[in-house]
Amino acid sequence: MKPLKNQQKDEEMAASKYQLIAPLLEDGLDPAKERELRMKISESCGLSERSLRRYVANYHKNGFMGLRPAPRKGQASSDAINKAVEHAILLRREVPGRSVSQIIQILEWEGVVEVGALKRSTLQERLSEKGYSSRQMKMYRQTSTATRRFQRRHRNQLWHSDIKYGPYLPIGPAGTKKQVYLVVFIDDATRFVVHASFYALQDSHSIEDAFRQAIQKHGVPESVYFDNGKQYRTKWMNRTCSKMGTRLLYAKPYSPESTGKVERFNRTIDSFLSEVSLEKPNRLDKLNELLEVWLSECYQHKAHTSLGENVSPMSAFRSDQKALRFISSEELIDAFLHCEARKVDKSGCISFLDKKYEVGISFVGCKVDVLYDPADVSELTIEYQEYSPWKATELVIGEQTGKRPELPETLQKLPVDKSRLLRAAEKQRESRQEIQPPAVSYRNVNKGVNTDV
Repeated sequence: MKPLKNQQKDEEMAASKYQLIAPLLEDGLDPAKERELRMKISESCGLSERSLRRYVANYHKNGFMGLRPAPRKGQASSDAINKAVEHAILLRREVPGRSVSQIIQILEWEGVVEVGALKRSTLQERLSEKGYSSRQMKMYRQTSTATRRFQRRHRNQLWHSDIKYGPYLPIGPAGTKKQVYLVVFIDDATRFVVHASFYALQDSHSIEDAFRQAIQKHGVPESVYFDNGKQYRTKWMNRTCSKMGTRLLYAKPYSPESTGKVERFNRTIDSFLSEVSLEKPNRLDKLNELLEVWLSECYQHKAHTSLGENVSPMSAFRSDQKALRFISSEELIDAFLHCEARKVDKSGCISFLDKKYEVGISFVGCKVDVLYDPADVSELTIEYQEYSPWKATELVIGEQTGKRPELPETLQKLPVDKSRLLRAAEKQRESRQEIQPPAVSYRNVNKGVNTDV
């Protein structure tokens, strides 16, 4: 098993590849449209069309795992890579439209690097770190254009999400009032709210819970469209969407008009906030109950002007002929899993979320991978090297002390009757004497001396 850091990096690279080729995976895409999309993607990211076709083929063959990078057989030294990056920056500045593959080819022809020693992914990563990726260079050449309204044809083709500030409730310490936040997911084609709920915190865990409930109730969306809030731009969101086959899209910075549908719904919610202030709810669950009632009777079943005459979001969503795509509970749990590394202490336990979990005495001092579902941390899944994954439960402290474990057989001292170090040193000394003959031969000197007086 790879170390956790390498695994996470491989999954991040696979997720990035999936988001690139997601437009090419849509059903019913004709060859001409596919070729046009492939050319646009190639121009925007600097990848060749051949690479994009290879990514699509690998995804169709092995799914998400097919996008993970293959094990590296060898690469250039760090000094050689640094030197190559300096030359690559100059080549990119000379012709900003040069692709990474073209830059590598020039470097190989000029003898800066050996053929095959510099990988495309390595140079792409280094150029991005320095601020010279094709996307970063293109950013300064883009001009602002007028935006047009858009709307998907079928349900679950695109979901929007946003966070709105809610009322203050007495849910803080000692009954102090604390502001709550509304997280909403809305379908683009039908304006149907697939899930909306108030949460005590404005963080990624609230987004995760709302997203998960929406999927459980109404299926997996083909795409999701978020703003650039830090709650949405997370590694977890990238991994989760890629695992479920969902395309992840973000709005351009400082362009609130691109998320107009959910922003318009937020203004509609203002009428609910005005009404609920008269009820003065003192619990979060009570506030969500009132929100559910208001959504059902004042929004979901109410005619929406953008959908046509007497067409409500609920009727538009239910009358759509496009089938909903659901995934199994195991796939859903796997998509929403989080992964972290922990070191096993001398008692065979790990510390996780201020609690102790028993891993096993045999793994004392080892660093294990912890897979967990944020919605339920009563039981964790542990992975370590070639061992099969196993469950770790919360440690229960008993009245008796634990027995000191015996040293595993693989770590016990082997019985020996001789020192391999001394035997090896003795052989080394003998070979050294054979190699080095004496500097002066007294026998030859005596033969040449005249003994007559």
